[in-house]
Amino acid sequence: MNSANSQSLKPATVAKKLGIYLPATPQEFQDSLITRAEFAELQANPPEWLAELRRNGPHPRPVVAQKLNVSISGLARGGVEEALTTADITALLQAPPAWLVTERATHAAVRTEAQRVKDEAAKKDAKKARSAAE
Repeated sequence: MNSANSQSLKPATVAKKLGIYLPATPQEFQDSLITRAEFAELQANPPEWLAELRRNGPHPRPVVAQKLNVSISGLARGGVEEALTTADITALLQAPPAWLVTERATHAAVRTEAQRVKDEAAKKDAKKARSAAE
């Protein structure tokens, strides 16, 4: 791998890092490698097309899942296979279908359990550290 390639990112990688849906980006973005400097510039000063995509979508599944407060697997179980726009997401939140209510509850329970496990591990680590210090 030469040094020019190691400093360039594929459009799919940049889209993922920016939280945007690659097929909705301009063709010239999809067809070019983006340098780290160009990526930093996109983050610092997003062009209008990027600001518009972030505002209105369509959004990629990780962003849709986050906005709906469900997991990506929950989206799949709910039959959401396409990228959704901000309007689509708002409509789902205003009149949530049964699958969304169920998936949000499941996601909340999983997060709560993960936090409980993390807290327990932190307590054990603190106890070990105190025992080692004595």
